[in-house]
Amino acid sequence: MGLKREWKNSVATLLGAFALYLPNGVLEPSIPAENPLTAEKVALGKKLYFDKRLSADGTVSCASCHDPLHGFSDGKAVATGIRGQAGARNSPTVLYAGFSEVQFWDGRAPTLEEQAKQPLINPVEMGQPSHDAVVKAVASIADYPPLFQKAFGSPEVTIDRIVQAIASFERTLAPFSSPFDRFLAGDKNALSDAAKRGFQLFQGKARCVTCHEFNRSFPYFTDNKFHNIGVAMKGNFEQLAREAQAIQARGDKEAESTLAHKPGIEALGRWIVTREPKDIGAFKTPGLRNVALTAPYMHDGSLKTLEEVMDFYNRGGEPNPNLDGGMRPLNLTKEEIADIIEFMKSLTDESGGKNFDWEELKELSRKTRAGELVAAPAP
Repeated sequence: MGLKREWKNSVATLLGAFALYLPNGVLEPSIPAENPLTAEKVALGKKLYFDKRLSADGTVSCASCHDPLHGFSDGKAVATGIRGQAGARNSPTVLYAGFSEVQFWDGRAPTLEEQAKQPLINPVEMGQPSHDAVVKAVASIADYPPLFQKAFGSPEVTIDRIVQAIASFERTLAPFSSPFDRFLAGDKNALSDAAKRGFQLFQGKARCVTCHEFNRSFPYFTDNKFHNIGVAMKGNFEQLAREAQAIQARGDKEAESTLAHKPGIEALGRWIVTREPKDIGAFKTPGLRNVALTAPYMHDGSLKTLEEVMDFYNRGGEPNPNLDGGMRPLNLTKEEIADIIEFMKSLTDESGGKNFDWEELKELSRKTRAGELVAAPAP
């Protein structure tokens, strides 16, 4: 990653490059060399993102669970897939996902491209029998081959091209348009007095920055690590681990994705990926930008409000043998909790900024949900 000195095009040397704008001093996201960001891929990715025809029964798109109307989450405790099936984990926001080192709550996907592959063939999510079936479905839609021609230089539809386009679109979902961003840029009146007090508590007494790290070059409020804070204590971890190992022993390359949606076993968290005892019940620290838009909270959606989240942390989490050593009671007053929540609300973006038109995407979501469109119009 390179340090940005001003708001400017991060990939200006590329023909047709998409102008990804970042505030002064913010580090660029890592973009795979094999998938440079271009305007044509972003446009194709946007269309694919909203297209329910990528799912087996034509009812679920990426936007179904990562909806612009809900801060690019879905407002549900756990995701809902085809045929109304309930998943086992909360849908994280896609906003700023391009700045995350790994994807999913358990970190099983190293890139947005790899992340985009899994829901397509997960039987609980989009339900396609194979990636070949996804390719066949997309290639059969007349709009798409010309768009693949523009984005990749030939009309051939492949699974790698599909997910590269979706990932390219998702990397643009970084608004940097919150009151807190204006505050960082020098507008000292952008935050209320309560939010300013909350920011100080966030960095001090409340110890939020222990995991929700903040610095001006990487202002996403995450350490990109995994922690057990007690949310996942829902069963006998030893028995769950034995069940998980039996599934993994089948040699199924999709076993991690399967386990992530299996009730009970999903609570093993990062352990499903690493099998390290220290990772039992540990989940990725989410970023906090737009957190006021993405209730309910935690990997299982078990906490309905920011007030419930703060109460949970204030009492030191839920005791269990694998609890992170940093978890302990905070002794915050009601007034201090209210101030911290005001600060978190200041992280809410007010528009898509210079990178995308949020209102346009909200309207696309409304129309696709109402059946007025099956996907974004061809660019």
